[in-house]
Formats: sequence, C-alpha cells, structure tokens
Amino acid sequence: MIEMLRPLVLASASPRRKELLEGAGVSFEVVAAPPGEEDGVDPSLSPGEGAATRALAKASWAAARRPEAAVLGADTVVVLEGEVLGKPADPADARRMLARLSGRTHRVLTGFAVVVNGSGRTWVVETDVSFRALDEASIGRYVDGGESMDKAGAYAIQGAGGHLVDRVTGSYTNVVGLPLPEVLAALADCGVLTGPGTG
Repeated sequence: MIEMLRPLVLASASPRRKELLEGAGVSFEVVAAPPGEEDGVDPSLSPGEGAATRALAKASWAAARRPEAAVLGADTVVVLEGEVLGKPADPADARRMLARLSGRTHRVLTGFAVVVNGSGRTWVVETDVSFRALDEASIGRYVDGGESMDKAGAYAIQGAGGHLVDRVTGSYTNVVGLPLPEVLAALADCGVLTGPGTG
C-alpha cells in the first residue's frame, strides 16, 4: 500500500494521467497550469529535453501556488525520424499524421518533473511503438471517431487507437501519458511517497 509522506499536486488536466495515478493508489489533487504556460521552450533542445523542460515549467507554475506540496508535471511527445508530431490541427492533419506512422516505428517520450521545496528534478522515458500498415479507409474510420484530436501523434493507445498498434517496446503507460513505474520510483526517491519496496 502506498503511503503519502507529503501532499502531491498533479500539474496536468490530462484525464489519462489522473486515471493512471488513481489506479496506482496515489492520493493527489490537480492544479493544472493554463495552456501555453510551458511555451517558449528553446527550439534547439532535443525532443526529450524539450518535453522535460515543458514538464518542469508546468510543475513550477503549480508549485508557486502550492509551495507546501510536491508537484508532478509531465509532457509527452511523439517523434518520427526526429520530427515531433504534436496534436493535430484538424481531422485532415490527423489523417496525414497517421498515414506517416503507418507501418513504421516511432518513439514516444514523456518528460516528467517533480518539484519539492522549490527544487525541481526531471526525467525522460522513451518507448518505441510500431504501427500496423494502415489503409486509407481504416485511418478515416479512426479519425472520424473523434479520438485523434487532442492526442499527440493523433492516436490514443488506450482507446480505439490500440488497434493501430502492432508492437510496444518499453513502458505502455508512458504511451498513455505517464510512465507509472518510473514516476512512482521518482516520487519515492524525492520523499513524496512510500510503497512496496520503497519503505
């Protein structure tokens, strides 16, 4: 059983991250940074460094408002051949992204940050995801279902998008939006919680 050693704030409005933490038995509250708070990240950073920097910006924003708590922030990106695929602008953009991912392997990187007593640490977790070969009709059906629109890379592995995936190498929860084992280990290391094998 996880024991909370200090209050925890999740600096994200993502329902997927919230569900993952709740499923792990972690107690927390959500104090999400407004959209754009993490803008202005140096474009010369690698995708992983950029994700970690945005995660720290989100966590620092919430920590300034809840200084007594530990704060967890996260940012997930999809990378294909060095190019970051963000959230699609419209259904046509989603179809283009999925066509590019079809039959290929891409990387999903989640940068996450923990801020305690004004001091922040960051981590980056990578997962390789291989897509099945997709025809235009199957891409169209998936995009028409509406699931693509607020997801990096235009798919949700935990939803209907799971049918697009052939293989996952690494952390599955990382692809959902939060690499749970690594996050729990980091929170234990930062003195935020304890649990099996940590206390």
